[in-house]
Amino acid sequence: MGALHAGHISLIQAARRDDTFIVVSIFVNPTQFAPGEDYAAYPRRESEDLEKCRESGVGLVFTPPVEAVYPADAVTTVRVARVSETLCGPHRPGHFDGVATIVTKLFNIVQPDSAYFGQKDAQQLAVIRRLTRDLDLPIEIVGCPIVREPDGLALSSRNRYLDVAARRQATCLHRALQDGRRLIQEGETAAAPVTARMRKVIEDAGSSRIDYVEAVDPASMQPMEEIDRPALLAIAAHIGGARLIDNLLAEPPGQ
Repeated sequence: MGALHAGHISLIQAARRDDTFIVVSIFVNPTQFAPGEDYAAYPRRESEDLEKCRESGVGLVFTPPVEAVYPADAVTTVRVARVSETLCGPHRPGHFDGVATIVTKLFNIVQPDSAYFGQKDAQQLAVIRRLTRDLDLPIEIVGCPIVREPDGLALSSRNRYLDVAARRQATCLHRALQDGRRLIQEGETAAAPVTARMRKVIEDAGSSRIDYVEAVDPASMQPMEEIDRPALLAIAAHIGGARLIDNLLAEPPGQ
């Protein structure tokens, strides 16, 4: 959605290693913002983004106007059930319908052989994998690692909303995830103590509003009670002026 940072550039770099012609879409998608969210204020840096794409060897940048993507009489929405109904789903009604719809439209317009998405938006990635499979789209979906600041904060366009104090506090998300993974690696198999530990790290760091702290199946996004296989530890919290998400894959000993 623009305001490109090193995380986005890492997707371009991954594509350059694999492919010969790279297309980047830049589109702040109105249908994935709920009423009252930051659509109007979402950072837009088109000239800077275009320059970064040029420097990164992008072959084409697709930046359509909203009215070209969503005609006034459009009535079709793509919905991926179940995968979209946990984690961010209840807190951002309609968000993943908007994601699934715009991604399907961009796939149909651009017709890529492969598409690259960051693991930071793990639920979005799971939704896109599922819709690609269920709709028989001939596209390889490539998930790319989270890019972090040296102190662990996951890169995000919304990090621009953080003042100095909130920026410092926001590092608690990664610390919480690391603590949760450490518990699992030490042999804890119940999800409840793991999520309780993560929640405490966030609460001890200062004032925030936590949307969720969960251990879920990485593919289905369904909550896990017993961690007897790889689990995705996932957090969403409001810190300062930003809603931040982060996640980490944790594997029980011996897996």
